[in-house]
Amino acid sequence: MPRIVNKKNFDLAVLKHDQPVIVDVWADWCGPCKMLAPEFTAAEKALEGKARFVKLDADKNRKITKKYNVMALPSLLYFNDGKLVDRSSGVVSKDHIVKRVKPLLNEEDRKQLKGGFSWRFWE
Repeated sequence: MPRIVNKKNFDLAVLKHDQPVIVDVWADWCGPCKMLAPEFTAAEKALEGKARFVKLDADKNRKITKKYNVMALPSLLYFNDGKLVDRSSGVVSKDHIVKRVKPLLNEEDRKQLKGGFSWRFWE
């Protein structure tokens, strides 16, 4: 299950982590955020510990969302080596998330990933 991050632990949990980190920026009132949640959890399971998946409440962490120019919810922020390297917004599939993370993995982890990708209308 994705870990919850906030201003107190963001640097340690995201910027200083030794694996790629995917941040789901969400809000309680956001319907599409609720639609993304099972896809985000499924992507975490598909990557089996090869990347860290965390959730950031946009309403409670406005400084962080402003710093990373989050303009829409849900938004996914992809970090590698402490840097924001990719982003997506809106409801996306598990396969879309895995596809975006795969280039960030080390070669051994990329080889271990199984299966192809299915394209859905929202990608």
